[in-house]
Amino acid sequence: MKILISNDDGYQAPGLVALYEALKDLGHVEVVAPEQNNSAKSNALTLHSPLYVHQGLNGFRYVNGTPADCVHIALTGLLGYKPDLVVSGINDGANMGDDTIYSGTVGAAMEGYLFGIPAIAFSQVEKGWAHLDAAAAKARALVQQLMADVPGAASPWLLNVNIPSRPIDKIKSLRVTRLGRRHAAERVITQTSPRGQTMYWIGSAGAAKDDSDGTDFHATFEGHLSVTPLQVDLTEHAALTSWQQRLAGGAG
Repeated sequence: MKILISNDDGYQAPGLVALYEALKDLGHVEVVAPEQNNSAKSNALTLHSPLYVHQGLNGFRYVNGTPADCVHIALTGLLGYKPDLVVSGINDGANMGDDTIYSGTVGAAMEGYLFGIPAIAFSQVEKGWAHLDAAAAKARALVQQLMADVPGAASPWLLNVNIPSRPIDKIKSLRVTRLGRRHAAERVITQTSPRGQTMYWIGSAGAAKDDSDGTDFHATFEGHLSVTPLQVDLTEHAALTSWQQRLAGGAG
């Protein structure tokens, strides 16, 4: 079993270290992660500046780029082989609902998925790394459960996993969920720089809009580990016919 681990919090993040320690005896495990925190970088690739790979004192390789850069470089030459599984995390904070669109944690896992490799993104619901040992143990258990389906998988899959920040005996059973939805983000925050220029800071994420039963929000609020299968196809298939009719005879 060959496993590639990445994240978006940086190669020295406690969540990455804990995930590596939890998985390192399950096979050949390598880490390629960002040099700095790259939260909310989604699937961004660096195309207009060079990328460099270094090795940290902890033995992990790190890249001066995004989470997707790390996985992309690893899979297109750095490793020299195709891993059986790409794992991202453990993220410092939840990646649920609309957050998955922006998440660098999910972006790293998705890059593996786009290369035809099964992938998992792991996140803790609360920031601050509380009960990280429990989250790492749950991540290991899920990887072990899925190992039989990983090597030589006929078609890849992409899972988004959110783990309640609780002691392991307080984390309830796994639930397969759908993504919830959030309200719009809070207002942008403005400040004045020392030179008198206006600075803008993106506001906090909005509150949950759809946290009904069956969503990732609901499952984790109830103390369950949430597993959401994701897909990349953004096509609104149900609307194709109506748009064909609406645009028939138009400028095209």
